[in-house]
Amino acid sequence: MQMKRSYHFHAYQPGDIIYIHDGSGWDPIKYSERLSPVSLVIRDIEVKGWNWTRAVIKAYEYTNDVLGRLPKKSVSVDFEPFTLYMILSYKPRIYGEIVELLGEQVEAVPTTPFHPIMPHLGRFDQEVLARVSFDFYEPFIKGQDTVGYWLPEGVITRETAGIVANATSANVVFLLDERQFIGLNPPQAKFSCNIYRCDGKLAYVFGRDHQLSDAFAFNTLDVEGLIRAVAEGRVDVFKEKAGIPYLVHLASDLEALLANPKQLDRFLGWMKGLDERGVEGVNAVEFVRRKRKGVYGCLDGECSEHFRIDVKDYSSWSDYYDLSLDGRTGDTRWLGMRREDGKVINRMYKGKKVSQLWKYAFTELFRELNRAIRFGVIDMILRHSEKASRESVKEFLVRYSRAFFREHYEYFDMETGVDYIMEPIEGVDPTLAMKLGRVYYIMLLANHSCPRFWENIDTRVTFGNVSAISKALIELMEVYMKEGLGERANFLLLEYMKLLAFPQLYYDYDLYKLPGLEGWETTEKAWFESLESEVPNSPYNVVTRAALYTGKEALPNEIRGALEVLYDFNGAVADTGHIPGELHGHWEKKEWCEHRA
Repeated sequence: MQMKRSYHFHAYQPGDIIYIHDGSGWDPIKYSERLSPVSLVIRDIEVKGWNWTRAVIKAYEYTNDVLGRLPKKSVSVDFEPFTLYMILSYKPRIYGEIVELLGEQVEAVPTTPFHPIMPHLGRFDQEVLARVSFDFYEPFIKGQDTVGYWLPEGVITRETAGIVANATSANVVFLLDERQFIGLNPPQAKFSCNIYRCDGKLAYVFGRDHQLSDAFAFNTLDVEGLIRAVAEGRVDVFKEKAGIPYLVHLASDLEALLANPKQLDRFLGWMKGLDERGVEGVNAVEFVRRKRKGVYGCLDGECSEHFRIDVKDYSSWSDYYDLSLDGRTGDTRWLGMRREDGKVINRMYKGKKVSQLWKYAFTELFRELNRAIRFGVIDMILRHSEKASRESVKEFLVRYSRAFFREHYEYFDMETGVDYIMEPIEGVDPTLAMKLGRVYYIMLLANHSCPRFWENIDTRVTFGNVSAISKALIELMEVYMKEGLGERANFLLLEYMKLLAFPQLYYDYDLYKLPGLEGWETTEKAWFESLESEVPNSPYNVVTRAALYTGKEALPNEIRGALEVLYDFNGAVADTGHIPGELHGHWEKKEWCEHRA
């Protein structure tokens, strides 16, 4: 059979950080974690953790076992770098098993550190992150002329794709969703080696079959149904007759293997059944390599611009597809509004419709805070060096990953010395520069996409993002104060206070002027209802709550004293609401996501 099948797994956990401790920047960050015990059932085994992140990382041991039993290079996997770094910190043995897996058994696919929605970031930050992603994955992709790439949530624009493609000398294969393609005609074109022109460079793209991928992830087909859906339902008769190999590409979160106790065995049964039907497992990146090298035959023009395909800007792999106006995905889920008509949407949460206007405000505020921190870091370095430029500062920040993820790089005997990191901005005081590198990376850490994935704002992941960005602002503010730049420090304090006064953004950002899908989504009532606290021990919304929690520990005493007139720090607790997608876990506290202080 000419049909091949590919499966990609995306591994990502944002962590359960509630507070980042003070540090100089010379060493990786240290932080406090949420204490909210939970367990998952894998086969007949209960996997316990003192928070969700710890439980899932323990469970990765079982997914490693499953992936190790599949035909070599039949699947590809990406591990978000901070996730892999946490595994190294918490469970070195599992990290070692994953490293072995990525090196020998599966196709290692680079992905963006900290899992932001890349096109929502500034170009400078995207360029730093793209280069860091390939540097982090260097031990697994060294010497490869073709590499895969997983953009967080698959959200892509031509500009972002160009930034990524130009960050490496290798050919890049973007792993996307078929609903992101424009003008896919005939439909079988999705099984081919397609070209995507992005910002002056050519890349390859494969789009997952979302119906089959979701059928496995959400258990809508049994194993036999999955086997038949691929082996019989996705046959390209023309290519079979012509003897041309083609690929059915599938993808899901690695956590899909943990969705229920039987999921691991369902996946193994599915793959075994496809092997028995003659559907060879070949990951998408290797498939492109074989096409390019002539190992697999090509249709006339395949793997060239004759097979060029367009991809919708800001499309994704997991949007609210029911709100699509063009049959394709977008970034509506994370933006809170539909780009096509600018209307703010609503979603169901706990049996009632909830406005998603908060996502738009959250996005705009973090763009503003990111910009303030990015400008501050670059400006401070340039003030201390006559030779430094924005490009040399960018190179320094790329190299700073060697300090932030130090143990990962040391595992592979890669350079982590301060001299190497500081070389692009030679002459700047290393004590100052390393502190600024730390601040910048904490800012990047605060841009996880997952707070805006869920319908409710009051989640542990929202708390984590706000806690991190608050810490970055406060630490940069302290740098300014030490440098005698009081006005700059005051500006950052005002930026921090926007987190405390998050509800006020309804008026500051003129959110009431935006149109709503049903009209009511941008009313004052809808806005304040969407921000309501889901925990009994704090009246504050989660953004205010997390900013207060960080400020309580990190702010200078005189500033904290002034804020105590406006805010009750007794309400600065780390408790949040639960994430709807984690309710299958067995939580000791079911009512809300606690932190046992």
